[in-house]
Amino acid sequence: QVQLVESGGGSVRTGGSLRLSCEASGYTAGRHCMAWFRQAPGKERETVASIRTGYPFTSDYHDSVKGRFTISKDNERNTLALQMNSLKPEDTSTYYCAATLFVDDVFCSRMRNFAYWGQGTQVTVS
Repeated sequence: QVQLVESGGGSVRTGGSLRLSCEASGYTAGRHCMAWFRQAPGKERETVASIRTGYPFTSDYHDSVKGRFTISKDNERNTLALQMNSLKPEDTSTYYCAATLFVDDVFCSRMRNFAYWGQGTQVTVS
């Protein structure tokens, strides 16, 4: 059973930075899609950034975070990270780490295909 545990959320001023981490355990062999999603109160959950484990290490970003956020995967530590810079109040959300086995890029682009989810970590920007 895959388990994902997020950490690193908190409160920060506008323009500040935070780094989220997601420790993964229980993985089966094979390439995976991993991603960060976020959901603010009263809003739908949205994809923030995604990455494929294994070559090619394709990554994608929501337009609103391009140039500010960076997703990365530490394969030795089996940890997914999201470096968030130049934070804005509209980035305030609960952030979730998620993973699923890779099928193709279209499969990875659909939130409903992610089988494993963390419990979420709150990010507040003011």
